[in-house]
Amino acid sequence: MLVSILHRMTGAGLTLVGLPILVWWLMAIAGGPNSYASFSDAATSWVGLIVLIALTWAFFQKTFAGIRHLVMDTGMGFELRANKIGAIVTIAASLIVTAALWAYWLGVFE
Repeated sequence: MLVSILHRMTGAGLTLVGLPILVWWLMAIAGGPNSYASFSDAATSWVGLIVLIALTWAFFQKTFAGIRHLVMDTGMGFELRANKIGAIVTIAASLIVTAALWAYWLGVFE
């Protein structure tokens, strides 16, 4: 049930938070160097990084939950044990992939 709720919440979050940030980013690119520098400063602040990391996690959570639902649409994964494992894998994979991606982007592996 948690994965289903997260699937809906991440969809709403990506729509209500992610879409305006995407539009802001595109407007900043179209606005020229000063406008983009302003966006970049906001995005690289600690609040901006938290929001971007949360949006990245929401994207991966939504993606992995969608894949899980697609598998279930084929008739697989309805047994209680398989369903529970699929839910745990969905949450764990989204956290691991988000952490790995941001560690790479922030240069932790260098």
